This record gives sequence, structure tokens and C-alpha cells, in this order.
Amino acid sequence: MLLIPVIGVSLGVAVGLLLPWEIPISYKSYTALAILATIDAIFGGMRAELEGDFIFSKFIVSFFANAIVAVALAYFGNALGIDIYLGAVVAFSIRLFNNLSLIREFLIIRYRNR
Repeated sequence: MLLIPVIGVSLGVAVGLLLPWEIPISYKSYTALAILATIDAIFGGMRAELEGDFIFSKFIVSFFANAIVAVALAYFGNALGIDIYLGAVVAFSIRLFNNLSLIREFLIIRYRNR
């Protein structure tokens, strides 16, 4: 079941790299935050699946809500002349690495028990 998100992310990256469309430089912070927020949601969903408490509706809400709130923070911070998006980058990065460490720990424990 963990293979499905990995395949989805891989396909998304491949399509993104193959399309000849470029994001304007003025949207770089918004795009980076949206990508970071969605990757955080993906790894959170993978962790929840490994723990046995994955709920699809919760994943979808988290996926879009994280991205929308992060981009809104970046927009309002940009309008005020403050780099608020850096706080969101730090928060999402911490959550991302926390989820990755929990996934790794769970897989190591599962492998050792075999």
C-alpha cells in the first residue's frame, strides 16, 4: 500500500519535469510552500497507513488545507513585507523529517520482526 503514494509522487514529478511550462519567479515562495505542504501531507498519510489509522478524507483535507494555508501565509506576509513563509518552511520541514523518521523506525521494526 505504501507503493501507491511513491508511484503517485514519481509520476507527478515526471510530468512536472516533462511539461514545457515554467512558473514565474515571483511565485517561487508560494510554489515552494505548496510543494512542501503537500509532501508533508503525503508522508503524514504514509505514516498513518503504517500505523493503521489512515483516513482518506482526513488526508485529502490535510493535503489541500496545508497547501492553501501555507500559500495564504506567504501571500499575506509578502503583502506586509515580512517573510512569514520562512516560518511555514521551518514548520513543514520539521514535520516532514519527523514523519520520515517515524516511517523509517516503523519499517525497521517491521523488518526485524520478520
